[in-house]
Amino acid sequence: MASHRRPKQQSRARVTVLTTAAAAAVVLSANAANAAPSEKLSKDQVKSKVDKLYEQAEQATEKYNGAKEKQQKLQKEISTIQDNVARGQEDLNKLRDGLGSLATAQYRSGGIDPSVQLFLSSNPDDFLDKASTLDQLSSQQVDALRKIQSKQRELAQERSEATEKLKDLADTRTELGNKKKDVQAKLAAAQKILNSLTAKEKADLAAQQQRADRSSSARVDLGDAPPASGRAAAAFAAAQGQIGKPYVYGATGPSSFDCSGLTSYAYAQAGVSIPRTSEEQANIGTRIYSQSQLKVGDLVFFYGDIHHVGLYAGGGQVLHAPHTGAVVRYEAMSDMPFQFGVRV
Repeated sequence: MASHRRPKQQSRARVTVLTTAAAAAVVLSANAANAAPSEKLSKDQVKSKVDKLYEQAEQATEKYNGAKEKQQKLQKEISTIQDNVARGQEDLNKLRDGLGSLATAQYRSGGIDPSVQLFLSSNPDDFLDKASTLDQLSSQQVDALRKIQSKQRELAQERSEATEKLKDLADTRTELGNKKKDVQAKLAAAQKILNSLTAKEKADLAAQQQRADRSSSARVDLGDAPPASGRAAAAFAAAQGQIGKPYVYGATGPSSFDCSGLTSYAYAQAGVSIPRTSEEQANIGTRIYSQSQLKVGDLVFFYGDIHHVGLYAGGGQVLHAPHTGAVVRYEAMSDMPFQFGVRV
């Protein structure tokens, strides 16, 4: 006899789970649909975000500049040490040859002194540690051996120093690569946001930037502030000659600049060598914390971490390379958080 069983019904719990999941999916879809329009930023919001990213890129740029400067310094130091080691090795070889000549002369006059013979086949450090051995040597031989010993120790120290600096150089190169990626990432993020604008909005922002560059590049009223010195005046004049040239991270001129690249370039034209980065430039000369005491050509620093620097232009203005997308120009110091000035 056939069995007539009723179909098994889904459990109430399973129905509830499916219903809840379906409801959640509907809510999420609705939220996503509603969120899409709100993600569209206005032109002003885009500019604000881009300006912030440019500021972060400049922070990373100064770190990049510092790593690059350290790399170049290490490369010079390593090259100098390696040259010294090469010359030292030549000197050591000459000293050994001299001792060999002495041994040859002894052989011709009746045989090599056992102590010299021992030296020629062993380490002089161990050899000289034995006072009894010194008694068997002539003063000329002792002097030659001591010179060899001193030169060997000197070379060992220099080779050790070179090894440490080579390791430091490798680490610095890695750091340099990371800083460069950081800068590029910030700039790429800014460009991505700019790409979200319509063609008209992009044109409006570009026109706004061009107007800012043109108006800020015009000669400003410097007020009554005198130059800090003759060289400061020369540095300021050199910076004025760069007005209108673009900001490019890592650039030191003469076709483009970043902020510290401009200031170091300007002072170099005045015959004054100052460090490459804003952080290092902040630690030279005399600090001036009152804006009213600044003079034309003084270095002026902005933001808490001192990642931006320019030249005081008088009248509450700074002459600087602002950020990516802008050119060397004058700007009101009140537009940025002033920290202090430095008189070079």
